[in-house]
Formats: sequence, structure tokens, C-alpha cells
Amino acid sequence: MGRGKLRIYLGAAPGVGKTYAMLSEAHRRVERGTDCVMAFVEHHDRPRTEVMLHGLEQVPRRRLEYRGGVFPEMDLDAVLARRPQVALVDELAHTNIPGSRNAKRWQDVEELLAAGVDVISTVNIQHLESLGDVVESITGVRQQETVPDEVVRRADQVELVDMSPEALRRRMAHGNIYQPDKVDAALSNYFRPGNLTALRELALLWVADRVDAYLTQYRSDHRVSRIWGSRERIVVGLTGGPEGRTLIRRAARLAEKGAGGEVLAVYIARSDGLTSASPKELALQRTLVEDLGGTFHHVVGDDIPAALLAFARGVNATQIVLGSSRRRTWQYVFGPGVGATVARESGSDLDVHIVTHDEVAKGRGLPVARGARLGRSRRVWGWLVGVAGPPVLAALLSAVDLGLANDMLLFLALTVAAALLGGLFPALASAAVGSLLLNYFYTPPLHRWAIADPKNIVAIVIFVAVGAAVASVVDLAARRTHQAARLRAESEILSFLAGNVLRGETGLEDLLERVRETFGMESAALLERASDVEPWTCAGRAGQGRPVERPDQADVDMPVGDHMALALTGRVLPAEDRRVLAAFAAQAAVVLDRRRLQEEADRARTLAEGNRIRTALLAAVSHDLRTPLAGIKAAVTSLRSEDVEWSEEDRAELLEGIEEGADRLDHLVGNLLDMSRLQTGTVTPLIREIDLDEVVPMALGGVPEGSVDLDVPETLPMVGVDPGLLERAMANLVENAVKYSPSGTPVLVASSALADRVEVRVVDRGPGVPDEAKDRIFEPFQRYGDAPRGAGVGLGLAVARGFAEAMGGTLDAEDTPGGGLTMVLTLRAAGPRPDLLHVAEHAAEPERQAS
Repeated sequence: MGRGKLRIYLGAAPGVGKTYAMLSEAHRRVERGTDCVMAFVEHHDRPRTEVMLHGLEQVPRRRLEYRGGVFPEMDLDAVLARRPQVALVDELAHTNIPGSRNAKRWQDVEELLAAGVDVISTVNIQHLESLGDVVESITGVRQQETVPDEVVRRADQVELVDMSPEALRRRMAHGNIYQPDKVDAALSNYFRPGNLTALRELALLWVADRVDAYLTQYRSDHRVSRIWGSRERIVVGLTGGPEGRTLIRRAARLAEKGAGGEVLAVYIARSDGLTSASPKELALQRTLVEDLGGTFHHVVGDDIPAALLAFARGVNATQIVLGSSRRRTWQYVFGPGVGATVARESGSDLDVHIVTHDEVAKGRGLPVARGARLGRSRRVWGWLVGVAGPPVLAALLSAVDLGLANDMLLFLALTVAAALLGGLFPALASAAVGSLLLNYFYTPPLHRWAIADPKNIVAIVIFVAVGAAVASVVDLAARRTHQAARLRAESEILSFLAGNVLRGETGLEDLLERVRETFGMESAALLERASDVEPWTCAGRAGQGRPVERPDQADVDMPVGDHMALALTGRVLPAEDRRVLAAFAAQAAVVLDRRRLQEEADRARTLAEGNRIRTALLAAVSHDLRTPLAGIKAAVTSLRSEDVEWSEEDRAELLEGIEEGADRLDHLVGNLLDMSRLQTGTVTPLIREIDLDEVVPMALGGVPEGSVDLDVPETLPMVGVDPGLLERAMANLVENAVKYSPSGTPVLVASSALADRVEVRVVDRGPGVPDEAKDRIFEPFQRYGDAPRGAGVGLGLAVARGFAEAMGGTLDAEDTPGGGLTMVLTLRAAGPRPDLLHVAEHAAEPERQAS
């Protein structure tokens, strides 16, 4: 049993007739005897669509309960059990009700197809996942229900159901799509003419691309190499020269003359990496072709005409645009040129346009200084050996007679040495000078520029040829070695960029400093501007060179997009270094974007935290502060009432309630003020040395008597703290511990010294806090468990930790052995207590006497 086939009706908007077309196709298939059922079809109360349901079998729907309601869904198991030939499944992007087997309806369709059932479905263009952002920018509505593009692309047939915006709006106005009470809102919002036109264009373009993919696949399957001119595709051949922009504009004008014209710019690079192209010019041309709606392609090939024609035929191009050759007249002795070769071999199915420009016959400016790859010192030694070596060797050989063959071998060895040191040209010079000296001194007639024996002529010619060949091989090997070393260095640099920048380990200034060091520049700066008319600004800079305000003031500038450039000062870089520089420039832009995104995230986090604080403050004012105020007001109103005679006990109780409410208000307001000081960073502790036993007992005034056991030894060292902040922090910790400790079980406050720190432990025997919540309880406005709102605003522990950290200490939560929670406040010890120094000295005196 094979996989079923999927047919999709694609529409630009609701109401174009997708479901109607699907039902019409179902009726046609039923008339032909096909077993066709409706697995799920939604008519949306549209009369004409509802009429089309008659005569078609419908599989009963499954009803699911969700949030108090009952919703119908497709019963996938029932459809699989029914096993029809064709199943109609409406709304492919629909999200199933929780409790269904699959989260999305397209997943249900995949199961049907896998079971061998053909499926006919519908979907709107706005539900394609890749177009979500585009549709939102057009309509202002974010589509929550989407289907992956690949699901639709894999369909065996995709049929566009099209309707003009005017016709669709007429259908809407006549009530054929939505209910009358919704028509006006729909027409003035989602169904505006501009929205519908843009969505229609999206649908048409998507289907056109799908048709193009079908055509490409068909040509590949049937090995069709001949170009089919179904649409104008114009390939622009670029060399990296200044004429490229002229060619791109000319190709764009040609594409505009035909419907659906497309421009593809291609640059063909040599496989050995040697190129005369300007990276800066190529970057500008790439930007231009993309601005004009075309695409840029980079192809590697040693035979440029063949590579260009292969690319053009591969993309089913109809025209090629090339520029007139920049070669001078004498350079045509080396061949007819790329343009003539492409025109000759293009055949009858591919038109070639040769466009004139201002750079015709001005020369290509190919680099020839290959010896520069070997270094200055090596080239100097190569020329010395190649020019001065043969005369010196001839002088040495004048004293001995080794024979012509040996003499030629020695001169050949000198030529090889010159090639190894200086490259091609010193070796050629050595071969020329050596051949002249061999002719003059060692071939008869001697000391004359003539050769009597023809065999010696052949020998000298072979000597020159072998010398030149060896020199070429050695020079090629040296250049390949240089390229390999350079590529290895480039790969190391690119690996560094990919690792450090992607991990976020490198800042913009550090990256610019790395650029400056890598290329030996005086300074490196990243410049940017908001638009073409805005001035340039410096986003980051490294080095001590002259300041650069615009890219054209720099010795080297590398554009990054339209409004950003990396500018270097110090020297002019060779073209071969610009490839790595382009990578640095792109990464610098990425680092800058990351830094700005991080800053925006920090600002958003700060704003969110501020909003959370303000919301919590409003909640605190609305409830926690109103509760004691209401109690105070009720007690005062009762006391002032003249209708009731209050006894002394009642009056005392009401006054006590007023006092408790006022104390509670004072405590809440104090915590709110302390938290606001911490949030705004205005807490400035006044640190001084003090004994714990002077501060800790004062913090117990707000808790019931007998609810705390205090253990603060007098021998503890003094601590460097702000007494006021420490008292407030300890009061909050003790109050929190007493609140959660069981009745009749006192809280233990114990202190101890540990190295240069002093620990204060507040131990309770309450329910405790799990490990995952220990950090969360120190956040503002957090109450653990089901503590009632009247128990406070949840700021006590947050204020305590904030004050502890402001004094250079820490506050952490630990489990109490046997159950409960222990708050550990760690403070910095200031030194031993002065009143106990004499005790330590007396204790040490017997030890000194014994020693």
C-alpha cells in the first residue's frame, strides 16, 4: 500500500472559495465512482457552501470538552477505520483541541496520507509559517495557527483559488462570508483593498515559485539541457571591475520589459584563489543587484566561459549580459576573450548582450608581482645569485676543464638555486646569463658569440628550457606554499571569530584591537550612519592613529551593508587581505548588534522590574496598608461614638488595637521605603566597628516576649557594620522566623566567629523551604506558601539581604537540622574587642614563661 496523495486549495484570504472548490471537486469524484467522505468540513454558515455538503458522506465528529465547553473535532480513528479513497479535511492549519491525538490538523492529515488515503485540504496564504512576519506587517494581525511550508510544498497538487479584492469585498458586503453584524468591521480592518491586494500578490508569487520548482524538477528528471524560455532570466557576468554596475542596471532594464523578469548576477572566481577583482567593488555591486530585486551568486571555475554558460543553463536563463572586454589590442593574441567565447558557444537558445562601457580597452590591471610573495631579502639574494652567480662560476671553471656536459649541469644547478631563492625572474635571468657564458667560454669556437657544432646549439637550448621550466615549477611551489600558509592563517582567524564572537566572549573594542593587530594598522574604527544623508558616527575604535570621521578618509575601508563600514588607517592593504577583513567587518557588525540588543534587553529588564515593583506597591497600598488603616479608623470611630458607653477594658482594647495598627503601618512603610532606597541605589551605609550584643537585642523589640532565645557571646570580635541597617535587617529576620515558627517554640538567634567573619544564625522550627525556593524568597513581594496577604507585603527578607550586601556581608537560607529554616547572616569582623585583649595577654603569659 503506497502513500496517499495530497491536494491543497490555496487562497489569499477567507471567503475566496477554497471550501466551495474542494466540495465541487469531491462531487466530481463521487460522480466518477470514487469513495469520497468528508472527514471535517466547516461551512461557516455560508448558504452556498452549506448546499454543497448535500450528497457527500460525512464521518461523525468527535466532541471534546475543554474549559467548560464542548468542541467538535475530526475523529481521526473513525476516518482511518472507514478507510475511504479520498478524505476532505478543511482548514489544514487548524490547531486541535487539547486532548486530541495530534496538536495540529496537518499532523492528522500526515497520518491519513501514511495510511494510503488521498486527502483534499484548504489553507490560506497567511497561515504559512514562513510568511507570518510578512502578513503581520501587512494586516497588523499575527496568525497563531500556522502550517510548515514544507507540508504544503510536499503536496502533489497545489491549486490557487483566486479572486480580485473588489469581488471579494462585494461578496463580503452581500453577507456571503461573515454575518451582517461583522461585515463593517471586517471591511474596514482586515479586508481593506490594500491588505487583500498584498495577500493576493503573496499567494500568486508563492504559487509561481512552486510552479518554477515543478519545472526545474521536471527538467532535471528528464535531463532537459535546452533552455525553456518560460520567463525571462537574465544572467549578468561580473569581473569585479568598475563596469559591473553599468551591466547590472542594463540587465535590470531588460528584465523590466518582460513580465516576471529576474536578474542573476554571477562572479566566477579562479579555483586557486588568484583574482584581480576588487572586494570592495564586488560588495557594492552585490548591494546594487539586491536593491534592484536580483540575486548575487559566487561560482568557482577555471574555465570562465564554460562556467558562465553552465550556470546560465542550470538556472534556465534566457539572456546573458557581458561587458566589452577591458583587454588591450595586443592582449587578444592570447585568445578571443570571454565575451566572444560565450557568444560563440551559447547556441540559439541563449541570447548574449555585449554592453559597452567607459573601461573598454583600458586594461585589466592584472597583478604580476608574484615574486613579492617570497619576501624582500629572498628576492635580493635570488637576483644576486641569478645575475652575479654565473660570472663567478665561469671564473671558477676557467681553472679546470670538466667538459661541456658538467659545465652545463653546474650552470643549471645555479639556475635552480636562483629559482629557490628569488622565484621565476631571477632564475630566468640566471638561465639567460648562463647560456651566454656557456656559448662564449665553453662551446667552440671559444671566446666568440657563435656555435660551430649544431649539437651544442641543441644542448644550450635544452639548458635554457630546463632552467625556465625548473624556475617555473619552483616559483609555482613557492606560491602554493605561500597560499597554503595564508589559508591556514585565515582559517585560524576565522575560527577565532566564529568561536569567540558566537560565544559572546569578545567585545567590540577587543575585536577592533584584534583587527588592528592582525593587519598591522595604526587604528581601526567601526563607522555607521542612520541613512545616506546622515553624518557618520563612530560606534567603536581601537588604536592611536589619526581619527577617521568618514570611510573615505581611511587608508582601507570595508563596507558592511548600506550604512556601516570598517575603517583602518596605517597602510593600504593588498587585495588578498580584504577577504579576511570582510569577515572581521561582518563580525564587528554582529558584535555591535549583540551589544545593542543586550543594552535593550537590560533596559527592558529594568523597566519590567520597575513595573513589577510598581504593581506590587499598588497591591500593597490597596490591601496590606488599608487593613491596618481600616482597623485604626474603626477603633477611633468607636471611641468617638457618643451612643455607646465603653468600659475601661473596652477602651484599653481599642487603644491597643490602634497602637498595633500604627506599629504595623510603621513597619510596612519602613520596609517600602527601605526597598525603594535599595532599588534606586541610594543606600549608603556608615560603617563603624561595633559589638553585636549592642545591636541584636535592640532588634527584638517588635516580637512577643519569650519568643526568641538569644545566644551572642561577649567574646565575639567586633564587626564593621552600619548599626541602623543591621538592626533593621535583624528585625526583619527575627520577625519572619517568629511568624513561621510553631507556637510555644522560641526562635534561636546565635552568633559565632569563623576566621575573619562573624555569623549570625536565626533558627526557626517552622515548615521550612525547599531548595528550589530558597533564592526566590529573597525577591521583593514574595510570600512563601499560602501566607495571607495581611501577613505583610513580602519585603522583609528582600530588605534584609539588600542591607546585608550593602554592608559587605551575605544573607543565605539553610535547612534547620530536624526541620525548619535557618537564616545565616555573615558579617565582616573588624578585630578583637579591646576590653578582652588583657584577658588574652594574661592567658598567653604562662606559655611565654614556660618557653
